[in-house]
Amino acid sequence: MMRFEDTIMHQTNPYPLWVGHAGDGGAFRQILDRSIRAIVQLASEEAPLRPPRELIYVRFPLLDGTGNDHNLLSLAINAVAILLKKGVPTLVCCGGGMSRSPAIAAAGLAVMGHAPLAECLRLVAAVHPTDMSPGLLSDIASALDGGK
Repeated sequence: MMRFEDTIMHQTNPYPLWVGHAGDGGAFRQILDRSIRAIVQLASEEAPLRPPRELIYVRFPLLDGTGNDHNLLSLAINAVAILLKKGVPTLVCCGGGMSRSPAIAAAGLAVMGHAPLAECLRLVAAVHPTDMSPGLLSDIASALDGGK
């Protein structure tokens, strides 16, 4: 059973944005205790979550590297951006919590107009451990650039 101290989700202040791993996505008591209202699950290898009814839940089965469908990446990024623009406290999670979730969270911040992607990546990495796939980052940058 997941204990509160086992979670690694970190908030990216001043945004209502938390980044975490697969276990954090299933830590519903801790999610609700932090007033998080939406979960964006990104790991293709993880089973879909079964959150309580009061939580918003979306799943984008992304690979940790290259080979993701451009439209799927864009949907994931824009879902995070829209949730943040609406002020919905959101947890973005993936398998290990160190590549897809911080990368997509940062891209969501970039889309909502916070700053360029590189600066948003630094902002997320300042509060959450990261080990982002260079291929994934390249694909995200391409998706943000309209696939050019």
